[in-house]
Amino acid sequence: MRLTKYLRTTVKMGAGMNRTGIMMTRMLAPGLAWAAMLMATQPVTAQPALRLDTQMFVERISTDLNGRPRRTLASADRVGRGDRLVVIVNWRNESGQPVRDFAITRPVPRGTRPDLNDPAMQVSVDGGGRWGRLDQLWLPTPLGGERRAVAEDVTHIRWRLPDAVQPGRTGRLSYRAVMR
Repeated sequence: MRLTKYLRTTVKMGAGMNRTGIMMTRMLAPGLAWAAMLMATQPVTAQPALRLDTQMFVERISTDLNGRPRRTLASADRVGRGDRLVVIVNWRNESGQPVRDFAITRPVPRGTRPDLNDPAMQVSVDGGGRWGRLDQLWLPTPLGGERRAVAEDVTHIRWRLPDAVQPGRTGRLSYRAVMR
């Protein structure tokens, strides 16, 4: 309401404004006032109280005294081309109510190619706009065609939690990736 009054006052006070400018202002004023009122009354969507913590490690393979390969996880402070990463997502329902129909979504670290062998994992190649298995996703080409998406195109990964997550319940999801 105040925005409309302000715009009407501006029109009356506007020196040298032609008839078209006054008409445009009068036409836009109610719409702008409505938009401002709508934005002011939008309810804030409550986020589920599912806490997510992501950890990233580098998988190192060395040989033990018996000549067998030994895998260890080290901090991912410094990574190089070809390093195998292990990304772990820990989750916990910190609310007092079950959380239903929830998808855990995480961005893929830049410069990595994720291993997509987990059948429950869905991927996105457009920042989370469309989801599916990699073989179901296509990307536009510069010449106006389409091509199949490849693992290097993946921007986000998500897992749908199949059941209601009871209060206090925790879980862990993980995937591997290779530095490009």
